[in-house]
Amino acid sequence: MKDISVDKASATSPETTEEETERRVDETLDLRGVGCPMNFVKVKLKLEQMDEGQNLNAIVDTGEPMRSIPRAIKEEGHKIIHAEKLGADGFSLLIRKGA
Repeated sequence: MKDISVDKASATSPETTEEETERRVDETLDLRGVGCPMNFVKVKLKLEQMDEGQNLNAIVDTGEPMRSIPRAIKEEGHKIIHAEKLGADGFSLLIRKGA
C-alpha cells in the first residue's frame, strides 16, 4: 500500500481570510424610511453599544442620508469599510467602530 502524505500548508484551512474578517457583520440596522437626523442618531446609539473593532451594517435611503451619515460617522471616529448600492431604494454601509 502506498503512503499518502498531505502538505498541511496547502490543505484547506477553516480559518477566515483577511477580507472576510474585514467585512464581517456583527450587527445590522435597516433604517430605510427613517428620516434625518434620527437615522444617524440610531446608528450612533447602536455603535455606542458595540465593542471597538466590531462592524455595523447600516442600510440607509439614497439621497440625504447617504450624503450625511458617512460624513458624520467619520467625524465620530468610526470608519466606513464598504458601501454598496441596494437597487434604487438604498445603500448598505459597513461601519467599523472606532475607539
